[in-house]
Amino acid sequence: MAAGVDAHTLLGAIEAGGTKFVLATGTADGTILSRHSIATSSPEATLTEARDWFANQPRISALGIASFGPVELERGSPRWGHITETPKAGWSDCDLAGYFARELNVPIGFDTDVNAAALGEFRHGAGRGLSGMAYITVGTGIGGGLIVNGKLARGAGHPEMGHHYPRRSPQDRDFNGNCPFHGDCLEGLASGPAILARWGKTLSDLPQDHEAHELVAGYLAQACHTLFACCAIERVVLGGGVMKSSGLLERIMSATGEVGANYLPGRDQQTVVSPFLGDDAGITGALLLADDAAS
Repeated sequence: MAAGVDAHTLLGAIEAGGTKFVLATGTADGTILSRHSIATSSPEATLTEARDWFANQPRISALGIASFGPVELERGSPRWGHITETPKAGWSDCDLAGYFARELNVPIGFDTDVNAAALGEFRHGAGRGLSGMAYITVGTGIGGGLIVNGKLARGAGHPEMGHHYPRRSPQDRDFNGNCPFHGDCLEGLASGPAILARWGKTLSDLPQDHEAHELVAGYLAQACHTLFACCAIERVVLGGGVMKSSGLLERIMSATGEVGANYLPGRDQQTVVSPFLGDDAGITGALLLADDAAS
């Protein structure tokens, strides 16, 4: 919790997704006091509906926004708080932070949805007591947030973990990938739309002996190994709709060990787990963004 902010201070949170906006009020300890979901339609309609909901709640002290992206996180940029060039129709250059700062007249905390989920899990879930972890969501897209030495990793933009290139399996050469930018990057091979485009069904609807399960698990295991090898973190948390497929987490855990080949010096401390906060990781992180903004 940020210095100087009372534990009972009422905060607002928005988890802005391409399909729905989750709105909530709560406190920095992760307690959610009220919650509401609205469909993501046009920016004007969606933001107005969100504003009206908050206007009918007890007054909040600050608002945290965890948004789909790409977004501008550089505080010195005139586009800070904007969604930038997104494939979501009508949402490019949408000034999320500015709109709610004007309409609600409160401080705004702003970050990516996956960074917020990483923050929520780090402080109140799977990352408690650790120095570093990553959160990866595997769903409509693949994205991730990284925490090293207790702090979110930021630099030139924000991490785009779904857009690195895994090593293709020798038995997997016929599919070009589903990412419109990179073809067979991780998102192009293992996201929900990639699975559907390739096999015509969701992973959960394919039989357990179908090749999709092994291939998807293998590519996600490479992502986990890469994070362990490059960042020396202790835990990778895997969330999102695709991860709800039966047996997938266990396959990834096993494959991550195989990829690592008992080499990494910290391997005994490194684990792959589901979100301890479940579907509340993102909105909990948004409350923490609000808490930081209120200080």
